[in-house]
Amino acid sequence: MSFGIRAGADEYVSGHGDTSYDVTHYALDLTYSVHGNHLEGRATLKIRAVEEIDRVELDLHALNVRKVTVGRAAVKYSDKRNRLSVRLPKTLRAGRSTEVTVRYSGNPKPIRKRHLGSAGWEELSDGVIVAAQPHGAPSWFPCNDRPSNKARYRISVTTSSDYAVISNGELVEQRRGSRMTTWVYEQRQPMAPYLATVQIGRYDVVDTEGSRVPLRSAVPHAVRDKFDEAFGRQAEMVDYFSDVFGEYPFDGYTVVVTEDPLEIPLESQSLSTFGANFLRPDWDAVRLVAHELSHQWFGNSLTVQSWKDIWLHEGFACYAEWLWSEQAGERDADSRAREHWKRLDGLDQDLVLSDPGPDLMFDDRVYKRGALFLHALRLTLGDKTFFGLLSSWAAEHAHGTVTTEMFVEHLGEHVDVDVEPLVRAWLMEPALPELPRSS
Repeated sequence: MSFGIRAGADEYVSGHGDTSYDVTHYALDLTYSVHGNHLEGRATLKIRAVEEIDRVELDLHALNVRKVTVGRAAVKYSDKRNRLSVRLPKTLRAGRSTEVTVRYSGNPKPIRKRHLGSAGWEELSDGVIVAAQPHGAPSWFPCNDRPSNKARYRISVTTSSDYAVISNGELVEQRRGSRMTTWVYEQRQPMAPYLATVQIGRYDVVDTEGSRVPLRSAVPHAVRDKFDEAFGRQAEMVDYFSDVFGEYPFDGYTVVVTEDPLEIPLESQSLSTFGANFLRPDWDAVRLVAHELSHQWFGNSLTVQSWKDIWLHEGFACYAEWLWSEQAGERDADSRAREHWKRLDGLDQDLVLSDPGPDLMFDDRVYKRGALFLHALRLTLGDKTFFGLLSSWAAEHAHGTVTTEMFVEHLGEHVDVDVEPLVRAWLMEPALPELPRSS
């Protein structure tokens, strides 16, 4: 009998995830006090065994477990080194399911790892953000923290009525009391744990008209008048990406803007979070609006099975920036590609795009080289074939997990040109290839 990979399911994020089971649904019932940063939680997980197991190991960081039940039975558990080990009442055979409920509490805080930095639950000056990529999900709920285990979610948060709560998916219920309000969201499409989020703040929540996808923004009143400087064309952007990538994959899209400045925007499924410092009309701000939006297709709907394939998220999102530049009447994608090729040509050639290593997984060269590979494909295949390839890739693997090997197979099935030398040079070798000539 096997108990999964105790060192972690993914070599890039040590100590997280278990391959011996899948979670198919999370029901999170949370009560949170902003003043004092205190969280009371009940998480109910539907578990399906991948192989025969007699225990379940969950990831949970720096929170106190009070009780664990499997079905209706209280069970023994141990909580060590950010892993909650739950002994099942009886062996669970492969393919069979059960339900695990964990009651817990404490003061959530980000998880810090040497080569990955800090991620997870983070206090703002007046509120909370959760930015969990790639290892922060256990900072606020027990989970099987690997990108390959996507599940559906119901997230209920009760907090002071002075605050708005934004989470993944659709707001299905709001119960307002004199002092406390409960917000209930459902994410019906499968989601990796790192993409789950809760955003709590004093926000004006406004619906945006003019898009065929429901759009919503949550913005502090003090900076509301600056929102359109960066996001004024977002409805047009959503429609354009829906045309070139295929139908938008979720029920709607929300942008949260924090009054606190943020170093970078933050990606979550069906929403993105920006600091007020990004409310600017210049290209360096607007390109990030496109970048985070495109992740709804490439990263959230199509999610990597393993972090070594992170270029399938970031390369596509970076190329989406260049596509929007072209569509919006700014510089064309080819000029932006050649500018970034020149910059990369002057940097170290020690990165293999299909497996950059955990220390380099968020290196800017992964982003730009991934985008350059896509541009090289576009120049080689022509626009009609290339854009058909993007939409078929997004459609055929919608709400699933993907690998570099799957993308290469998709190329082989959908194009008549021999692209194997191009693929090998860009994805498998460290040296930066030349870009094909533009027509």
